[in-house]
Amino acid sequence: MFSHLVLGLRSAGLPASITEYLTLMGAMKAGVADYSVDDFYYLARATLVKDERHLDKFDRVFATCFKGLEPTDVLKVQDLPEEWLRKLAEKFLTPEEVAAIETLGGFEALMERLKQLLAEQDSRHQGGSKWIGTAGTSPFGAYGANPEGVRIGQDKSRNRTAVKVWDKREFKDLDDTVELGTRGMKLALRRLRRFARQGAATELDLPDTILATAKNAGSLDLKMVPERHNTVKVLLLLDIGGSMDDHVKLTEELFSAARSEFKHLEHYYFHNCPYERVWKNNRRRHEEVIPTWQVLRTYGPDYKLVIVGDGAMSPYEINMAGGSVEHWNEEAGSVWLERLTGHYRRSAWLNPTPKQSWGHVRSINMLNDVMEGRMFPLTVNGIDDMTKELSR
Repeated sequence: MFSHLVLGLRSAGLPASITEYLTLMGAMKAGVADYSVDDFYYLARATLVKDERHLDKFDRVFATCFKGLEPTDVLKVQDLPEEWLRKLAEKFLTPEEVAAIETLGGFEALMERLKQLLAEQDSRHQGGSKWIGTAGTSPFGAYGANPEGVRIGQDKSRNRTAVKVWDKREFKDLDDTVELGTRGMKLALRRLRRFARQGAATELDLPDTILATAKNAGSLDLKMVPERHNTVKVLLLLDIGGSMDDHVKLTEELFSAARSEFKHLEHYYFHNCPYERVWKNNRRRHEEVIPTWQVLRTYGPDYKLVIVGDGAMSPYEINMAGGSVEHWNEEAGSVWLERLTGHYRRSAWLNPTPKQSWGHVRSINMLNDVMEGRMFPLTVNGIDDMTKELSR
C-alpha cells in the first residue's frame, strides 16, 4: 500500500528494509494512525527511520510521495480569523511607490499600533493601508509591501523587511553528508589546520628508527611517536531559516567540509542574529535551547569562532532590545555579538550573499562594523581570506 514511500526512501539512501515496512503495515492495521496525515507521518518516521541523521531526507521523500495532503499550520495571533490572512492577491509596487510608503516611526510605535488594530478590527481586509490584511501597504498582514512591518500568515519572505514574524516556522538541521560541489572549499579550510603529536606513542617514527638502528650496529631499535592530530578547535554558529533558505546548499557544503576537516568542531544554530540562546536541533529549537552564556563558559578562547549568515534582517534586530523577529530579546543582538567576539578573539563572519550587494543592505554593514571588518563572502577565495585572518 505504501511501497512507493519505502522505495523512495531506499532511493534516497535510507536503509528502510522489509522488516520496517511490515512493522508500519502492522501499526496501520491496528489503527494507530487512523485517518490523520500528521499521525501517519509520525508513525512512518518512527518505524522507517532508525538514525536521526536521516530525518531530513525522510521529510523530503515523504513530501514528494504525499504532496498536497499535509495541511498548512499557521500560528494564530489573538485568534485572528484564518480567512483574513488567506492569500488572494499580491501587491506589486514600483520602487518609487515603495519609497513613498511612510513608516510608523520606529519599533515601539509599530508594536503599539498593532495592539490597537487587534482590539479594533473585526472583519477581514484586503488591499488597504491601515488594517491587518493582505496585498496592501499596511505594516501588518501578508503579501503586501511596507519598509518595516509585522508579517502574519505569509508562507515565506518576499521583501525581507519584516520587523516581526508571527507564524509557526519550521527549520531543518543542515545535512553534514552532502557531497561538496567543489574541492576548493575543503582545501581552503585546510589552512586552519595545526598538527601536534599528543597522547601515547603508537605510530612508528621511521627516520628515527633507521638512525637508532644504524647507531646500534644494525640491531633493530624501534622508535615510536604519538599520532599527529589537528589541534585547531572551531566553533561554528549557523544562521538557519528565513532568508537563509536561499543558501541551504552552499551552507551544507561548508558544514560538510568543516566536519571532514576538523576533529574539534562544535556547531550551534541561531536565526538572523545571535542572542541569549542557541540550539543544536532545529526540530526542538523551542524546547531544547542552550543559553549563549553556557556556550561561552564551555568553549574557551582557544576556539576559533566562525559565524555563517546572510545578515539580511531589520536593523532593529541588531541594535535594539526586543528587536528579534521571533521573540522578545532582553538585550540587543550587537551586545551578544560583542560578547562573542570579545571572548573568541579569532572570529569571523562568512556571508553567502554576493559581496557586491553588501553595500545596499544596512544590516550587513552594521554586522560588519561589529565584527570589526572580519566579514568574508562564502566563496572559496572568501574562505581562504578568512583562514588567513584566523591563523594570525
